[in-house]
Amino acid sequence: MTSTKSAVRKGLIGIALAAAGLTSVVGNIAQAGTLAVNIAFKGASQRAVWQSAIDDFKKAHPDVDVKVSFIDEEAYKVQLPGWLSTVAPDVVNWHDGERMAYYARRGLLEDLTNDWNKNNWNSMYASTKEASSYNGKQYAAPTVYYSWGMFYRKDLFEKAGIAAEPKTWDEFLDACKKLKAAGITPVAVAGRDAWTLAGWFDYLDLRINGNAFHQKLMAGEVPYTDPRVKKVYTTWKQLLDDKVFIDNSLSYDLDAVQPFLFQGKAAMMLMGTFITGGFPPDVKSKMGYFQFPIIDAKVPTAEDGPVESLHIPAKAKNKADAHTFLAFMETPDISSKLAQGLGSLPANSKSPEPEDPISKIGFQILSNTKGGIAQFYDRDMTKEMADEGMKGMQEFVSDPTKLDAILAQLEQTRKRIYKK
Repeated sequence: MTSTKSAVRKGLIGIALAAAGLTSVVGNIAQAGTLAVNIAFKGASQRAVWQSAIDDFKKAHPDVDVKVSFIDEEAYKVQLPGWLSTVAPDVVNWHDGERMAYYARRGLLEDLTNDWNKNNWNSMYASTKEASSYNGKQYAAPTVYYSWGMFYRKDLFEKAGIAAEPKTWDEFLDACKKLKAAGITPVAVAGRDAWTLAGWFDYLDLRINGNAFHQKLMAGEVPYTDPRVKKVYTTWKQLLDDKVFIDNSLSYDLDAVQPFLFQGKAAMMLMGTFITGGFPPDVKSKMGYFQFPIIDAKVPTAEDGPVESLHIPAKAKNKADAHTFLAFMETPDISSKLAQGLGSLPANSKSPEPEDPISKIGFQILSNTKGGIAQFYDRDMTKEMADEGMKGMQEFVSDPTKLDAILAQLEQTRKRIYKK
């Protein structure tokens, strides 16, 4: 694998696992002699590809003792603020966009602007530089990005008499009717993981109102009582009323909902391409993937294309080796390896295009997008508003008749969070 020209310096920190309370996992904490790296993962395949990339770094830099803690993604989200504000590891993986800016504005992330300049990242990562920046400085080292779209079982479409992938909203609704008539639930959704509902909100808003409006909403500049916001939810309500989704969707997280697809009980799922790494081989060959259907042809087509990234906490002790680690992980070969293993696209423009068929489709979708690329609901807005917004989505799915009350409450929350 490609190695970096940066000089390797002996580290002064290490790893320990500690507990916050009785059961909380705390990742790597500084001690002497090692580089502490915390990695969020979901599924064995994601863990394996990260371990392989880290092993490559160890071979290239044998005098850096890397200690890595792999932590389930949902637990990681909860614990990251504590690590960054107390005794931090030396490297963490996280997200670009507002999720990165949240910590950058609080002084909890190392400024990586010099890394961008000296490692030629400005050229290799030009398309993700904006999402990696806060106040004109870069705080993220992008690794991969990925497309969101509709996964579907090709065999179930054939069984239901659906001749082609739906390109318009009317075609999508017609496909749902045919699937129901064939005794197949059209769409699986993991409502217990609220962010999966946010994917539906994003795409309905992007298709109905466009990315410019969407970004104003994400920035807190649009009231939630705006009729354009309500139209997103009333369009969503049509799907709920038509029983398009699996029953009791709020009972299932992402891991629990996937068997609906694997076992042929549901035909489609809106999700990012990162999920493909966990598909069983016999199922993967039956899976197709298409762009979220067009609702209004006059609205420029926009997509979600979230960027994953590596960061150095401001409180890290072994920053010298941490910068070396990031430089290695940002090389074209490693970016390509991570992308292939994570079911994603390499953020490095010098990496080869993906070979995986679904990733190729995702690459083409994002490459041909004319209306802009969003990061994702909970990565484009402040954490507090995103959390309340996603809670509101779960309440809406639970009881769509409460829509007006939910939007009124979200508007009060918006006024409080974004008060000037």
